[in-house]
This record gives sequence, C-alpha cells and structure tokens, in this order.
Amino acid sequence: MPKDTSIKSVLIIGSGPIIIGQACEFDYSGTQAARSLREEGVEVSLINSNPATIMTDPVTAEHIYLKPLTPESLIEILEERQIDAVLPTMGGQTALNLAIEAGDMGIWDKYNVKLIGVDLAAIELAENREAFREHAVKIGMKVAPSFIANSFLEGKEAAQKIGFPLVIRPSYTLGGTGGGFVHTADEFDEALKRGLDASPTHEVLVEQAVLGWKEYELELLRDANDNVAIICTVENLDPMGIHTGDSITVAPSMTLADTTFQQMRNEGIMLMRSMGNFAGGCNIQFSVNPETEDVIVIEINPRVSRSSALASKATGYPIAKVAAKLALGYTLDELKNQITGNTSAFFEPTLDYVIVKMPRWNFNKFQGSVNTLGLSMKSVGEVMAIGRSFQEALQKACQSQENNRMGLGADKKEWIRTEDILERLERVGDDRIYRIKDALRLGVPAKSICNITHIDPWYVEQIKELVEIEKELLRYNVAEDIPASLMRQLKSMGYSDAQIAWIMRIEEDQVRAHRKSLGIRRTYKMVDTCAAEFEAQTPYFYSTFDGENESIPSDKKKIIVLGSGPNRIGQGIEFDYCCVHGLLAIKEAGYEAIMINCNPETVSTDFDVADKLYFEPVFWEHIEEIIELEQPEGVVIQLGGQTALKLAEKFHEHGIKIFGTAYEAMDMAEDRGAFSDLLKEMDIPYPDYGVAETIEEATAIANKVGYPVLIRPSYVLGGQRMKIVINDQELERHVLSIFKHLPDNKVLIDHFLERAKEAEIDSICDGEDVHIMGIMEHIEPAGIHSGDSSAVLPTYSLSDQVLETMKDYTRRLAMALNTVGLINIQFAIKDEKVYVIEANPRASRTTPFIAKAYNQPYLNIASKVMIGAAKLKDYKMENKLDGYAIKVPVFSFDKFPNVDKRLGPEMKSTGEAIRFIDDLNDPFFRELDRNRSVFLYQ
Repeated sequence: MPKDTSIKSVLIIGSGPIIIGQACEFDYSGTQAARSLREEGVEVSLINSNPATIMTDPVTAEHIYLKPLTPESLIEILEERQIDAVLPTMGGQTALNLAIEAGDMGIWDKYNVKLIGVDLAAIELAENREAFREHAVKIGMKVAPSFIANSFLEGKEAAQKIGFPLVIRPSYTLGGTGGGFVHTADEFDEALKRGLDASPTHEVLVEQAVLGWKEYELELLRDANDNVAIICTVENLDPMGIHTGDSITVAPSMTLADTTFQQMRNEGIMLMRSMGNFAGGCNIQFSVNPETEDVIVIEINPRVSRSSALASKATGYPIAKVAAKLALGYTLDELKNQITGNTSAFFEPTLDYVIVKMPRWNFNKFQGSVNTLGLSMKSVGEVMAIGRSFQEALQKACQSQENNRMGLGADKKEWIRTEDILERLERVGDDRIYRIKDALRLGVPAKSICNITHIDPWYVEQIKELVEIEKELLRYNVAEDIPASLMRQLKSMGYSDAQIAWIMRIEEDQVRAHRKSLGIRRTYKMVDTCAAEFEAQTPYFYSTFDGENESIPSDKKKIIVLGSGPNRIGQGIEFDYCCVHGLLAIKEAGYEAIMINCNPETVSTDFDVADKLYFEPVFWEHIEEIIELEQPEGVVIQLGGQTALKLAEKFHEHGIKIFGTAYEAMDMAEDRGAFSDLLKEMDIPYPDYGVAETIEEATAIANKVGYPVLIRPSYVLGGQRMKIVINDQELERHVLSIFKHLPDNKVLIDHFLERAKEAEIDSICDGEDVHIMGIMEHIEPAGIHSGDSSAVLPTYSLSDQVLETMKDYTRRLAMALNTVGLINIQFAIKDEKVYVIEANPRASRTTPFIAKAYNQPYLNIASKVMIGAAKLKDYKMENKLDGYAIKVPVFSFDKFPNVDKRLGPEMKSTGEAIRFIDDLNDPFFRELDRNRSVFLYQ
C-alpha cells in the first residue's frame, strides 16, 4: 500500500540524556528515522533534551526542540506547529512512556495527532509481565512458570510455589533495573524489596530461573499488510542470567540448530503479528534449553530497541530508516534495499562474516561497586567487530575496547593463579572471557569450564584453539623464523602483531616487518546485506586476511577521521557528534571523507555518513594499513576524544600529517608538567605544582605547595584517578594506586584552590585569529569534575574584569600552542584572581552544548579551519542567547546501589541535558544553585 499522504509533518520523540540502559543507539535510530522521513517530503520536528547528540542538530530535522521530555513541552510544540503524527518508537522507553502519558491525558486526541509505528495497547501488553505471559500461553508459546506480585506477601507466596533459584523482574523499568537472580531463600527478601521499589507500578514478576539456558534475540520488521522480515538473529555467548546489554553477543548464531531456528522464527513472526496493529521494528528474546532444545519466550519489545542499532550495523540493513517508512504506510515489498539498490527491503539479510559485540564497563568510576554481572545492565557502551571467523571477530572486539588489550590475552594482563581464575569464572564479571582463556592456558579442561560457566562448548573450543596455536608459536625464537603458513593462520585468527611479539618476547616492529615481507596484509571486504549474491556499492568495509580486496581507493584527495571508540564515562556521544560534523565539513570542502570507528551505536558508523566507512578497531595496526591502502592527505584526530588523541605520537613518528594543531602542542597540553611550565613562562597564574615519579618526590612536592593537593596522572581523560588528599598518608596511598594502574605515567601534584569558582571557555583558532565560542560558569565549586558540574552559559556571577582576563589568557594560550581548530581552557577564580587549570586543544565535552545553545555551526567551521579549507574571517559568528542555557549532568547511580555518590575530581556522570531559562529567578536555576553539590574530600 502507498504511504499515507495525509501525514505531512511528524514529531519524533527522543530519548533524553544518556543513561545506562538507554544510550546513543537511540540517537542513531532517531537520526536515521528523521532522514528517512525527510526523504519522503515529510516535515520533521524533533524534541529531545540531549545537547550532545547529532539528533538535536539542525542537519537532522527542520525544527529542533531542546526541551524537557514532558507533556507540557509537547503541548507547547503542538500549539506552535501543525503536527499530523508522532513517532515515539525511536526514543527508547523514555519516548514511549511520554507518548503513553500524553495519550492518557488526551493530548493526542485534542490536537488530532496520530501515533504511528506503535500500538499503545501492544506496548502495555509487552510491559505488563503477567498480561504478556498469559498472551504468549494463549497463542501456544512456552514461557517460564511465573507469578505477578504487587506486595511483599504476594512475592513470598510466589517464591514458595516456584522454588529456588528464581528471577525477579520489575515491570516498566529500563535496562533490567531492580531485577536479579535469587539463589536461596536468605537472599529473597532484600531482592524482592529492591524489585518492588524499582517498579513505578510496584509490580514484579517472580519467575522460575532458567539458569544455564542459551539466550537469543530476533530483530524483526513488520508492515501494515502483516508482512514480517527477520533482519538478524543474535546469539548471546553468555547464558541466561546476564542482561543482553552486558553479554558478549554474536551474529549470525553459531550454535543454533536449524530446526530450533525455524521454530524460533515461526514463533517470532506469530508473536509479532499478535501484538496489536502497528508497522515498525520489534525485538524478541528467546531462551533455549541446551539439553532438550525446548524454546521459551522471555520478552518482546514492539519498537526499535537497544539491539536495533547493532543489528543494523551487523547486517548493513538500516532498520530504523525502514521502520520510519513503514510507519508512513509503505510495505516492505514496496521499499528498495538501499545497499544493493535493486532488491526489495523484504529481502532478509545474509551474512558471510561474523560479528562480535563486546560491552564496555566503567566499574572503576563507581567506588564501592562490584563488577558482578546479572539481570541489571551495567555497561556504559559497546564495540562491534567484524571478521571472517568468530576468532578473528572476537580478537578485534578485544582490541577495540579501549582498555589496553592487544586481543584476547597474549598480552601483559594475563592471570596465572588457577584458584583466582576459577573464582572469576563462577562469579560472572566484566573480564570473564579473558579468564576462560587463562584457564585453558593453565590446563583447566574445557568441559570443566563449560560446567562452571554454562557457555556452549563450541565457544570454549574456539578459544582453546587460540591457546593451542600460541603453543605452536612458542617453538620459534625470532620473527624471521615464523613460516608464512603459521603467520597467515595467526592473522586470520585475529592476532595482532603486538600479541605475537608478546608471546615471543620480541619487538612488535620485528613481527610487522616480517609479516609484510611475506606479503601478508589485510584485505577489505564489503558489508552488503546479501553475502555478495547481488552487486552492491556500499562503501562499508571490514578487514580480514582472506582473498581479494574489495575496497578500491579512488583518485580523489582523502582525509581520514578517527572515531572515539566505545562510549564510556569521560568520553561519550558528544565526540561522535563532532566526528559527524567533521565528515560533513570534509565532504563540503571537496575531499573524500573516510571514517574509522568501531562503535555500532553511533551515527558516524552509519553506512552513508562518510564517503567510506571502515568498521575497524581504533587501534594502530589497523589504522596503519588503512592509511597504506588509501594514501590520505592526512588524518583528523581532534574530534575523537582521547581515543584518537593518544595515537598522535604514532602519526608523528611515521610522518603522517595531522590536520590542525600539531602533535608537539597537543603533547605539551596533555603533559601537565610541561603545560604548567608554559604558563609560568607566559606569566599566567596557575596553582603551585610539581611532577613526581616516586612516592618520595610526591610527598616532598605536596609539603612544598601545601595541602590540600590535587593528585592526577598525565595523559588521562574524564579525571581518571584524580583525587584531592589532605595529608601524607592519603597521598602515599593514592600515588601508589596510580603507579600500580598507570605505571608509565608521571604524577602531577597541584595545590588545590579551596572555595574557588570554576569556569571554562571553548574557542576556535585558525593560527591568526581566535573566536570565543562560549564562556561557561560552573554552579559547583572547583574540585568537582567539569563533566559532573552544572554549567551556565553565559556566566552569571563573574565580574567583567575576570571575564576579560579569561578571554586574554585564552587568546594568548591558543596562539602559544599554535592551535589550529578547537581549544577548551578551564579556569579557577578565587578572590578575583584567574588561574588556568588546563587546556585541551581539541573538541571537548562542552563543544556541542555551546553550538546548540547559540545555534551556531561551530563544528563545521572548526573542521574546515582544521583542514585549511577556511579562515575565521570568512564567517560571521554571533553568540546571542535570550536568557541562559544550563548544562545539567545526569548520573546512573541507581545501577550501583552501594556506590559512593559523592562528586569530586573524577567524572561519574553518564550523560547530560540542556535547559533554557529566561533569567536567574527561574525556579529551575534557583533549585540548582541552592542544592549545589557539597564538595567532600574522598
């Protein structure tokens, strides 16, 4: 059926600030949906409170509303603009909850707005655990025995009927919040109370635990004619009991029998068709008994889900984009596959490669938290890797995680005590996959590992093969002795040159030189949705060591943009926003824009944002070979946060051009000691400091500059391991901790300015002129990490003299550092004296916030300045704002009940929201100002 021509304008509801359980995958989905609707001539309005995303940028929709996600905001928009339909399925649970609330209030009816892509009755059925269980049984599907409880007594009665172990699943929560396994009666009371408290309806499902069963997910699309397509089948490597967001997942499924898959497929289609009347995306989770292959359904999400972004990147099939068109009334057979251009969107993707998704955690940011995994999601981001085999994809995923791993083990972080390893296998933590390999290396039988972990034997055997080939490699003493056949096998199994070097205790460069002398280099394969059955032109590639190279370099001048890797605290979605604008600017300047990144949740890894996408680890060995193939003019590293920045030295050593600020200047700014020396030369005030390489030096410096002191390592992001201490004992304990975890780092000791105000400036410099983008004043005092502080734009209490001094220091420092591009400078102000705390000659967390607040294309301008395609004098930029914009940090402490929630120098927030106010009498600001965080020494 053709599209509904009565729909000329659509409102998309976003997901709000990033929190654990609802991250930037919905930014990707919403952005895709907006582009898809605009292709159809539909006017798109978008509401979201997150300033850090490309979703809330003018390039995404005709009308952007940076407002709180509340019914009041919806009414404002509907009063102002003619909206024909609302699409609430692209903003996760937040958007759906708002759509339901607005529906209950009669808002949609009052303004004659259709809900498209969703059936609210279907959402209610899916969210109500008991109703869904009854529905699944009614249509002939199996479920785990369970009972609904709305009180403590009902929960106790349910547990008595089911027996232990059991699962508690709160209704209407996100990311499994409040849920968990209960193994014994002693644990039950506390777990039940936690679940009831977490549910907004004070309701939990008490369910029989299917521990050790395998878990699978289906991503589906359905149209108005009830056609259903299975887009991707995802297998969880971890068994039931680990939230899918915290599980390593694999596609296509590796251990699923075809008969079981067909049953799952049939049941999935039947279930989706039974869930009301809607056209769009859907995610269904199943569990399979590994002994009997019995299948039960766990849950259904009749909307675009957290896994939809992963499935889209895994298959190349743009789920959200197609779902948006289905919501307009199109059917799957009427839409073209945008990858091939000549097949139907009804054509289900086929994979001739393997993808592995690995979560990224930040337990080190949550003091007091335990890194045990369960039903409540705790990861803050994820990576995806593509290979021709599971082993290759798994090792590439490990290289992508930004945790200093060179692959799956065979590096400096292996464990050697069998009892410690076995304990970690039993207590599921964030490093269990590494411990499996350690156990096999130490001779623990594969069968024993399977019995402890309930991981399918096939996966354990795959890891065991890695252990066996490492034993073979140990027969050789020098790189030149490694035969070509063994080297090719190692590389096809995903081994990095650094791993091979570590095993042999030789230098990485020796391995690389020998490998290249054997003619063993990466080739690049296209992700085309159809396993090469049809011709495709997708510029979306992954590397392997298998046969013909499908990535043919063009004759155009090229620039590579390095992405920011997985989301984590201190480096979030704001850097992907910067990368996307960098790509767009490079294309506008006439260059071919090439993206390298490994994050499946982001817009930068969409197949049609860059001219060419390499879905690869942001890892030197992979980047070097892409550069050798593409021969770019240079690379952009200012936009990808610390992930990209830490590779600057490698580019410098290899003579590869870095666009924008030179390596030497970036290195000086990152080296806290060298930067303080520069400030001293320029007669710019800074806190008294010293640089130490030993405990004795640190103690002497602290006593010289005077307590309290701020201790921080050089070259870190997000305030990693920064702490304020007040005596020698605290100092000694923390410095030892830094040397233990960051052994190659020096320690900087600053005198801490108590009761000082903090402010920061973001600027663009082209080497000749400096433009001040914005000056923000923090509500919290100095000592709270800037990412955890509420910031007000423009400033609200700083004197004109202080502001002029800050501007002067900014201009002088930007020129002294030979800045070309972006620079962020942070200041402390005490008794009207301005101190410079640090300078970051790169994109910062606050860059998108300022651009959105002033509605200025700052990232586009800065990117063109960076690559030499523009000068500041070419633009007229005005920082005009009626009132104030406030950046408000958002935390996910609810995922870690016993965590230390006090704020300090180390960042803990997972996201941010923006709020506009007319004046400082606004109740929102007054509440923030009154309840400003009380700084506590940690």
